This record gives sequence, structure tokens and C-alpha cells, in this order.
Amino acid sequence: MKESQVHDTDTGSPEVQVSLLTKKIESLTKHLQKNKKDVHSRRGLLQMVADRRKHLKYLAKKSPKRHASLLKKLGLK
Repeated sequence: MKESQVHDTDTGSPEVQVSLLTKKIESLTKHLQKNKKDVHSRRGLLQMVADRRKHLKYLAKKSPKRHASLLKKLGLK
């Protein structure tokens, strides 16, 4: 989170939200690899992925330079 903050007290910028969602998605993916029948967690994972996609789409529209740097930092795409 500290790597993607715009300023010291930043908790709501798209960069921070995408990085938090990415961390949650990674941990939930590991959980679902062990527990394949956990349908409720799978639904939550899909909601998080959709939410992250919306934040990235917003950031790409507002600031393509910040979007590209965030994707590079997080290793997405």
C-alpha cells in the first residue's frame, strides 16, 4: 500500500484501492485452490475482480500514465 500511495495519508486513491484488492485477490485465490467447493468465497472473489477492473478502467480514463505505472508495479498484464 505504501508503494502506491500518492501522499502519506492516502487511503482512497484508485492506486491504493487496486493494490489492496490485488492483495486480497491473491490470498483468496490461494484459499480457493485448497477449498475447491467454497462457492461463497468464489463469488466474493469474482466481485473483487470486477471491482478492481472498474477502478483500473477509471484510472486509465483519468490518467493513463498513472495507470501504466500501477500495472507495472503490481505485475498485472
